[in-house]
Amino acid sequence: MYKVVASDMDETFLDGQHQIPAPNLGALARMRELGVLFVPSSGRPYQSIMANFADIDQGLMQGTYVISYNGAFINRYGDPEPLMRTLIDRASLEWLYAWAVEHRQAVHVYTASGTTYTQFLPPEEEEYVQGIAGVVRVDDSIHDLSFAAGEELVKIIFMDTDFSKCKRIGEELEPKLDPALVDITYSSNRYVEFVPAGVNKGTGLKHLAELLGISIAETIGVGDAANDLEMIQAAGLGVGVANITDDVRPYCGLVLDTHGEDGAFPELVARVLEPEHAAA
Repeated sequence: MYKVVASDMDETFLDGQHQIPAPNLGALARMRELGVLFVPSSGRPYQSIMANFADIDQGLMQGTYVISYNGAFINRYGDPEPLMRTLIDRASLEWLYAWAVEHRQAVHVYTASGTTYTQFLPPEEEEYVQGIAGVVRVDDSIHDLSFAAGEELVKIIFMDTDFSKCKRIGEELEPKLDPALVDITYSSNRYVEFVPAGVNKGTGLKHLAELLGISIAETIGVGDAANDLEMIQAAGLGVGVANITDDVRPYCGLVLDTHGEDGAFPELVARVLEPEHAAA
């Protein structure tokens, strides 16, 4: 019997305006009735994820948890103090930031406080991040991390609308980074992400299962891109929304017919959770 549905947020649970589609609100209510915890699992900070749920009935999320920063942090829903936290090696992030400055590469720097600093963004990315809480634009004339002085750092990502360029950047920089300190993943068809070594949404889900005292087999992981892969593989059932990327699709036990932005979770409830509980 599945007890947890852990889901990516952007392009999976949210629409293109970072809002929860109405069908997914109904699915949250039904999961609550069935006794299934819905757990947001995102590369974004906890505070940013919480902003997505600010205007809904908070009873739908009572007693659940949030996995953030690609699995680096776990919080109880509504409690800003993390139960688990992992930071990136600061020297590695500083080197990556210097590379971004040298190449005028669009960059997001994530802090443990929940602030995400952005720089060198193209207009389409500027527009995209306007709907995300906690994003602070840094003037392009600043070429050091003085804007994050005193901040603990969690990860750094580079952005390009040409996803093949993101892949090339990852391949170019991987041999220059210590694999004991930094891992590389990809998301949203425009990001290459540099995260603490050993951190991913799969390890985050495993830690949460241990915290809840349940088997990982009792979890469902839902996503759309490469940074969801480990969660999809770790979960008892790995699920992709219809817009799942081709590199992750083969690892899914189920691919839904509904795109994430259209509200895919009623389909998940109808195809997996309802039949399971009817048979119990």
